[in-house]
Amino acid sequence: MSVFRVILSIIFPPLAVIDQGCGSILITLLLTICGWVPGVIAALVILNKGR
Repeated sequence: MSVFRVILSIIFPPLAVIDQGCGSILITLLLTICGWVPGVIAALVILNKGR
């Protein structure tokens, strides 16, 4: 996980997981709409799992 991806997941989580697949983008987008913190957590978990 690069520093750029971590910063991007804090600023706009769905954009950070764009290369992980459509399902990851949708989950992160929905969680970001519900609240910013759940979206950030989901993006960081998806990025950490995809290494």
